[in-house]
Amino acid sequence: MSGLSKRSVVLAGHATSVALEPEFWAVLDRIAEMRTLSKAQLLADIDANRGRRPLASACRLLALTWVAEHGAAA
Repeated sequence: MSGLSKRSVVLAGHATSVALEPEFWAVLDRIAEMRTLSKAQLLADIDANRGRRPLASACRLLALTWVAEHGAAA
């Protein structure tokens, strides 16, 4: 895997950034597209449902779960 890529977003009124590998961003971009959400909306949904888990970890787990359910080519 290549290095981390950082994206900035405002979540719950606070500016933050999330650093993930580009491969995870590609899956999250596809999820947002399939759900007809903006990338910021998807990150807000992940944030709202992550509990105490770090945001980056929650993003990676969603991406892994999505690939397991839909396949890498979906």
